[in-house]
Amino acid sequence: MNSKALLWAEVDEQGRLVLPPEVAAHYGLQPGTQVRLDEDGNHVRMHRPVTQLAKVYIEPTAHCNIFCRTCIRNNWDEPLGRMSDETFEHIMEGLRELSPAPTVFFGGLGEPLFHPRTIEWIARAKSLGAQVEVITNGTLLTEKRSRQLIDAGLDVLWVSIDGATPEGYADVRLGAALPRVIANLSRFRQMRRGSHFPTPKIGVAFVAMKRNIDDLPEVLALGRRLGATLFSVSNVLPYAEDMQGDMLYSGTIRNIAYLSSPHLPKLSLPKVDINDLTHRAFNAALNSGYNVNFAGNSLGGANDVCNFVQGGTMSIGWDGGVSPCWPLMHSHTSYLHGKERRSRRHVVGHVAERRVQDIWLDAEYVAYRRRVASFAFAPCTFCGGCDLSEANEEDCFGNTFPACGGCLWAQGVIQCP
Repeated sequence: MNSKALLWAEVDEQGRLVLPPEVAAHYGLQPGTQVRLDEDGNHVRMHRPVTQLAKVYIEPTAHCNIFCRTCIRNNWDEPLGRMSDETFEHIMEGLRELSPAPTVFFGGLGEPLFHPRTIEWIARAKSLGAQVEVITNGTLLTEKRSRQLIDAGLDVLWVSIDGATPEGYADVRLGAALPRVIANLSRFRQMRRGSHFPTPKIGVAFVAMKRNIDDLPEVLALGRRLGATLFSVSNVLPYAEDMQGDMLYSGTIRNIAYLSSPHLPKLSLPKVDINDLTHRAFNAALNSGYNVNFAGNSLGGANDVCNFVQGGTMSIGWDGGVSPCWPLMHSHTSYLHGKERRSRRHVVGHVAERRVQDIWLDAEYVAYRRRVASFAFAPCTFCGGCDLSEANEEDCFGNTFPACGGCLWAQGVIQCP
């Protein structure tokens, strides 16, 4: 039985829709706040206002203790560094001013537990009443660190597991051993406080590639055995040229324009057992080129939607630079349509120079988020036919840096926990 209470809005005498006060407060809906609405059949979807800061990504370090095939360092020339105590204090000062406190996620392009102060900082963030999460490769999850994370009040521990066998795992994560990660996570699970809903919750993050996609069912089963209740699967973003052969979405990005057409035939599927008898028929349905709806939910998802902006997120690099999202936190090179695509870092402010709230509500930054919310960028993800698609400097629609038309996160191809 679903025990979640129903929420009702009402129309007042002036014909205005009035939301319950707890809903308005949760989404930061102050008088005069504008929100985007999307109509879809019998539903109206209300987006989070771009003025609400709901989640802060903090990168404790850009260093890591292992080397992965999927890592940005495979094609990167940025300096590595660790966040200082002073920089974190500036972040804490900003978080104290926010009510309600946003979710704080410790993660970036390095291994958070490779920084000696991360667990202490998790406890500091938790003391503000925030939901706190961290992502790790699991190799440094010793018994001592596990106890410290639990005592710090961590809400969610995400562990990256990209293979179900020691050989397959080591093929992706060089320098790491799956049995060690499993042992560490199993011990962490046992150390949690006992209840029907133990905390911290455990999440498993999986990066899907041709070399490991057959392992996904067993990774999901492994995660369940280890007590995971959250799972996040993403495609790989090829930072190195030879990683393009591991992509599982070449056809997907070519068909984005077609599949987003409002004139596309619609196919509605019911809930049904997916097994040896039905999988062939459902696979054909999913690849029919139709807009597929499964039990009331679109399987195609939304295109041209930045989940970082929609989610009200801010990303803070190890040096205190504030960026709108993970992909813009560091300059890097990846590959799109067989060509190099250079993405330059975009910093909208530094926490040592301005308050977090002031950076977030800076008029230019708010205007940028509104522009990204409408996503009026060139279709570089499925076009890629001109030289402008090879960088995020500008596009053929006249958008200047940062031009987000080549972002695979905005097409639901790449995603982060």
